[in-house]
Amino acid sequence: MNLFLRLLRVVLAALLWRRGLAPLDTSIVGFRVWINDLDTNLHMNNGRYFTVADLGRVDLMIRSGMLRLILRRKWMPVLGGATIRFRRELKPLQPYRLKTRVLCWEGKWIFLEHVFETMSGDIAAVIVVKAVFLEKGRSIDTAELMHAMGLDIPSPPMPPDIEAWQHTERAISNRAKEG
Repeated sequence: MNLFLRLLRVVLAALLWRRGLAPLDTSIVGFRVWINDLDTNLHMNNGRYFTVADLGRVDLMIRSGMLRLILRRKWMPVLGGATIRFRRELKPLQPYRLKTRVLCWEGKWIFLEHVFETMSGDIAAVIVVKAVFLEKGRSIDTAELMHAMGLDIPSPPMPPDIEAWQHTERAISNRAKEG
């Protein structure tokens, strides 16, 4: 099954028969490792994890009602950074679950976590991304985004690993500017 068919399946399921989610709920979507997902080591290709994570964000945005807001406001979700940790391989034809959730937000950034989990509950990989919403090239502050969704709630506390990641990203950016 190619990625377009997976996207179509995720969108139709989210729109037609999966229950809605609150913005801080966890989206869980089941997949299987197909032959076109494999690399030369005959396990899921490292780049495929990021592509499948996109599908988890699509499911979460649709089921939380955010997609309607994005389309109405003509906002564009864009990733600003990502990090991944591989724990164990996903083998050919192996089924797995993708769990996607919002961790926290700060300023213009929303931080999300994607956990790839075997059907027995073992973690295969974890991706953390930071995303921003753009309107005509302008970053939407998360307070404005949450208010537009009817949520006037504070962000959950930023986990220490996300703070450390942000510190590292700033250092990398500063070094690139100097070099």
